[in-house]
Amino acid sequence: MAIVTIDFDGTLYQGNSFKAMFHIGQKKFSSKQWVIVAAGLLKALASGAVQGKTKFRHDFFKAFAKTFKGKTTAELNDFFQELVNFSKEDIHESLVQQIRDHQRKGDTVIVLSGALEPFLKAFTKELLLDVHILSTELLFNEKGLCTGEIGRIINGDAKVEKLNEWIEQQHLTEASTKEIWAYADSESDIPLLNFVTHPIVVNPKEDMIKIAQQNKWAIFA
Repeated sequence: MAIVTIDFDGTLYQGNSFKAMFHIGQKKFSSKQWVIVAAGLLKALASGAVQGKTKFRHDFFKAFAKTFKGKTTAELNDFFQELVNFSKEDIHESLVQQIRDHQRKGDTVIVLSGALEPFLKAFTKELLLDVHILSTELLFNEKGLCTGEIGRIINGDAKVEKLNEWIEQQHLTEASTKEIWAYADSESDIPLLNFVTHPIVVNPKEDMIKIAQQNKWAIFA
C-alpha cells in the first residue's frame, strides 16, 4: 500500500479555484464585501511589487477570505457548493479514474492543496471520492462563525511539512511510508515532487515539461 497525494488547482481541477471564487463572488457578494476585496487587492499589489508574485497571491487570498467573516458553516456550504457546480466541468476525469485505481489497490489518497478546505470537501463529495484533505483552513470562532482568517497556506515547502505532520499524526510505520506518490502540475510543487518516491507531473506547461524531463519524472496527460 502507498500514500498518494493529489494537487488540486491545475491537477484534479483543470482551472484556478481562486478565479472560480471570484466569479461566484460577482453574483453573491455585497458592496461591503467588494470593498474588502478591493482593499486587499491594493495591499497585495503593494506587497507583491516588493516581495514577488507568490506574496501577491497569498495576500490577495487572505483578503478574499475576509469576505467570509461572520458567515455560518451552512452559509459557507452554500457558497462552496455553488462554486463546485460552476467548476465541476473542469474535472480531470482521467485523474479521477487514476485515484480510484489507487484506492482499489488499497492506497491512501490525500488531496494536498493550497485551496480552501471547505471547497475541497464539497468538491470531493461531489465526485464521491473518500479521501483525506490537507489544505488551507478557514478559521472559526467559539460561536461557529467564520473569523475571515485562514490558517497557513499549504503551498510550496508547506506541502511537504503538512504531509510529514499528517504521517506523524497517523503513527504510520516506516514500511507504510516507503512508497509515496505525488500528482501535481506547477513549479510550486517541486519541493513535494522532490520529496516523494513517485513524482508525476500532470498536464504540465512548457517550463514544467522541461523540469520533468530533466528530473526524469513521469508525465500524466
